[in-house]
Amino acid sequence: MSENTLTKEQQLFAERLKRVDDAIALKEPDRVPCFCFVASYVQRMYGSSYADIYYDFEKAGDAAVQFHRDHPLMDVALVPQFTSGKANEIAGSTMIDWPGRPGSIVDKYSSHQVIEREMMLQEEYPEMLNDFNGFMMNKYIPRAYKNLGAAANLKMTPTVVLSTSLLTPLYSPQAQEYYGKLAQIAAEDAKAGAATGKYGQILAEMGFPPYMTGISEAPYDILGDYFRGTMGIFEDLVDEDMAEYIDRACDMFADQQIQALQYFRFVDMPVKRVFFPLHKAMDGFMNDKQFERFYWKPLRKIILALIDMGVTPYIYTEGPYSSRLKFLTDVPKGKVLYHFEKVDMAEAKRVLGDTAAICGNLSISNLEFGKKHDVEEEMKRLLDTCMPGGGYLFDFNGSLENAKPENLDAVFEILEKEGKY
Repeated sequence: MSENTLTKEQQLFAERLKRVDDAIALKEPDRVPCFCFVASYVQRMYGSSYADIYYDFEKAGDAAVQFHRDHPLMDVALVPQFTSGKANEIAGSTMIDWPGRPGSIVDKYSSHQVIEREMMLQEEYPEMLNDFNGFMMNKYIPRAYKNLGAAANLKMTPTVVLSTSLLTPLYSPQAQEYYGKLAQIAAEDAKAGAATGKYGQILAEMGFPPYMTGISEAPYDILGDYFRGTMGIFEDLVDEDMAEYIDRACDMFADQQIQALQYFRFVDMPVKRVFFPLHKAMDGFMNDKQFERFYWKPLRKIILALIDMGVTPYIYTEGPYSSRLKFLTDVPKGKVLYHFEKVDMAEAKRVLGDTAAICGNLSISNLEFGKKHDVEEEMKRLLDTCMPGGGYLFDFNGSLENAKPENLDAVFEILEKEGKY
């Protein structure tokens, strides 16, 4: 299709896509891309709530559409990542509490809250590593989902296999109850997936490319977040006898993530970008030697595999990250985007400017509690520091859940006035 036959919305889509891609490739686009993560703010300000992302997909989706209609400076579509509250209720999810759940203490405008539990004991490393699927079915699922305990009974015991008797555990009353609940969960999750696809398409047709088209995690975070818990992984980290187990687990999780992301090789999509929220490696969580061995090495393995697929890894660091900057340079030039919550952006620009694009750092606290003038001055300082030479996208230092409307207006005003190259 020639440029002359494109609709206005298709032209905007192409312009926004090029603006972001150019900045990630360390070029100077026409202006700084607006790549901000507005999250719950959209729901709060447009008649919806975060609870609706779990229970009223249409209400939450319509709020996102209206936000983008009112903010054409956005260069990406922030489609609500719809999650079925009903599916989590049926499963009896124990690792989170979420807004809208009957009896929840989480405010309806807040995102889910993690209830960290030790899903794998230290002595269970060998079992998890040697029989991952068996461990997940027989131990992890019953611990993580209290209503799916029947999974522990689905054990195969081959003896004389001359008939269908081998299948008996799979159609026992416990198994039928288990599969029945899975079918209910699948039906509810399908509704959430359909809503995500529906509103992603609506925003694309309005001219907004996707923010991301995949999500992954650092292998060490998978081990710490979902298996050992923060305190458990800290205990493992300082126990030299556990080092080999951590290495093996992180390498296994890296391979699993790479395999799960293989769809990028076969699916034609205009945006190929995978979001990595980093949780457990900020300054002070471990020393440099530990970071390089347990955290960066397996994460980099996934990063390089994605780049080989033509995918952009979007590395969303959380917390202070100054001591980690030197490691982040060890990637191919112009292929990775790093987000920062708390670093000296001038130093991040100096260290990473010739290697990778950067974004983040504008205070969401200032947007919520500060004055408009203060936000304007912070915006100007950030642009003056990060714009020169390209390789910069604008974002906040975290997920925006609340803000004074006039302060958010100031962000877009300054970006439009001062963000042009």
